[in-house]
Amino acid sequence: MCVLAAAVTYALAAVCVKALDGRIPLAQVVLFRSLFALPVLVVLLMRAGGWPMLRTKNPMGHFWRAIWGLVGMVTVYYGYTRLPLANVTALGFTMPLFLTLLSVPLLGEKVGVRRFSAVLVGFGGVLLMLRPWETLGEDWLASGIVLLGAVGWALAMISIRRMGESGEPGVTIVMWFALYCAAMSLVVAVPGWVWPSALQWLLLAGVGAVSGVAQLFMTAAYRSGDTTVVAPFEYSGIIWTAALGFLFWGEVPDARDAAGMAVLVACGLYIWHRETRLGLKR
Repeated sequence: MCVLAAAVTYALAAVCVKALDGRIPLAQVVLFRSLFALPVLVVLLMRAGGWPMLRTKNPMGHFWRAIWGLVGMVTVYYGYTRLPLANVTALGFTMPLFLTLLSVPLLGEKVGVRRFSAVLVGFGGVLLMLRPWETLGEDWLASGIVLLGAVGWALAMISIRRMGESGEPGVTIVMWFALYCAAMSLVVAVPGWVWPSALQWLLLAGVGAVSGVAQLFMTAAYRSGDTTVVAPFEYSGIIWTAALGFLFWGEVPDARDAAGMAVLVACGLYIWHRETRLGLKR
């Protein structure tokens, strides 16, 4: 239930970003996302042990995690303003595919024939959605930018895995990410600052607060539940974004988009299943 709640709240954050309609620079959106999420994250920090949890032996690890996370966040926010919500969510599900490929050179992991085949089939689902032989122009560019963001998220996950293996607590990683994002986005946002209207202030607050609540739900889920049980429910996000996209903007995926989404989800679940089985064997 916590993972489902997190998926719903992340979808609501996506609605807030899309409703801004690109009128607020992305650097400001990221800034306010970080600032408005901080009070919620501080609650998480206090429950985990308080301010001493911010002490870290790996500041550069947090820096690179923040860089790759920012790439992922900015590109997906850009995608929300240009593409249907469900399409952006589905393209974001390519992250496990990129993570599988990148784990070989960066983590020294071995990827067998089954997982590598699932990656290839998953990218086939991407091609089915994008259809580059038919569609060119802005949609194709926006989709490519979202895919670049999926690579960024995969690299961020690798950074998190490395820090986790070195003993860095999860709450420390989350808090330093929010602090780095706020500082970096502030530097970029100031030169081109656009003062938000009252409605835009509400939407920006929604992006941050809802994202923070989603982080609490996700943390509670993985702290109290078995990862092998709760992880697949993250894919419910595509249902919520599709429903909200239809409700607010009349977005309806066509048959080939839906087929591509189904292929991506199926391949992501298969990779998750194989990694779980291999982990149990080890």
